[in-house]
Parts: sequence; structure tokens; C-alpha cells
Amino acid sequence: MSFVLGLTGGIGSGKSAASNWFERQGITVVDADVVAREIVEIGQPALTAIQQHFGDWVLMNNGELNRRALREHIFKEPSARHALEAITHPAIRLSIIQQLAQATSPYVILVSPLLYETNQHKLTQRTLLIDATEQLQIQRASTRDSQNIEQIQKIIQAQMPRSEKQKFANDIVLNDGHLDHLYAQLRPLHLAYLALAETQ
Repeated sequence: MSFVLGLTGGIGSGKSAASNWFERQGITVVDADVVAREIVEIGQPALTAIQQHFGDWVLMNNGELNRRALREHIFKEPSARHALEAITHPAIRLSIIQQLAQATSPYVILVSPLLYETNQHKLTQRTLLIDATEQLQIQRASTRDSQNIEQIQKIIQAQMPRSEKQKFANDIVLNDGHLDHLYAQLRPLHLAYLALAETQ
């Protein structure tokens, strides 16, 4: 497997802007959020397991997962979250490992908002945190998404605190300005990762 970089950051930190920049440099990106959606598509074993555990109500008429109903159920029944994660996390991990192994770029990036919380950082050789103040996170996320500030604050509180992520990360980019400022910080890191990949 090639050199794997873990990329993470809280909601509204600019994680997607950073991963998109790396993709434009020809680097393969495996996105944990995309994988999480793929493993519960129609015909996937994880979807069948969710249906068997929770019941037919988790499916919509077309056979797809009713995400909203399941999300509301988990919100009311915290124990249900553990049951769901016991089904989905191993499937997500397996798919991520397979996709990382298939990458042909000089190095490969695993993007995950819960990189440290789910131990996905153990699949990487180095980690990069895209960091932003909570005030900036709320400002960006409320502009971009249709969620209200209270919902965004709940998401931030549910994620690992910035200070903890900063302790874990090998590299930290503070994304507190324009995109050009972000890209200027990513360029030298990209060159460093290319050099590290060559020594693997």
C-alpha cells in the first residue's frame, strides 16, 4: 500500500476544500463519508443487517435506507447508535482499506471527520488537521448548510475538541482566511508528502 495521509477537521473547517485541492494535484482521495453512504446502498450486506436488526421501517418504499427515520430513532434511543455502529463501522473500515490499496497516485488521502474518534488514523502513516476557530466553523457551516446555529453547535460538541485533535495531528493548517491562503499552506505539505511517499 502507498503512503496514506489522514485528513480531518471539524464541520466548516475547510476539510473538503483541502481534499479537493489535493485531488487537483492528482492525489487519490478516499472519503469516509462517501464510503459510509456506499455501504448502505441497496444490495449491500450492511443494509440487510440494519433491516434485520431494526425492522422494515428503516427502509423507504423504494428499498433505500430511510436515513431521517433512523437518525431520529438513534437520537431518541442512544443504545441504538451502538447497534448501528457495530454493523456499519466494520463494513466502512473494510471498504476504506480496499480503496486505499487500489490507489495508484504517489500517496493517497483518507478524509474522515471522525479520523481519531473511530481509530481510522491507524490506517494512516501521517495526519493533517484542517483547523478553524469555532466561531468560523459556525459561520461557514450556517452559510453553506440549511442547518441552524444550534444544530451546528451540537455537531461541534459531538466531535472531538479542537485541542485534542491538535495533539493527535502531525501537521496542522489553520484555515482562517481566503482559499488562496489555505492553498498556499497546502503546497509545501504536498511536496513533503511526495518526498515521504518516495521513502516508503
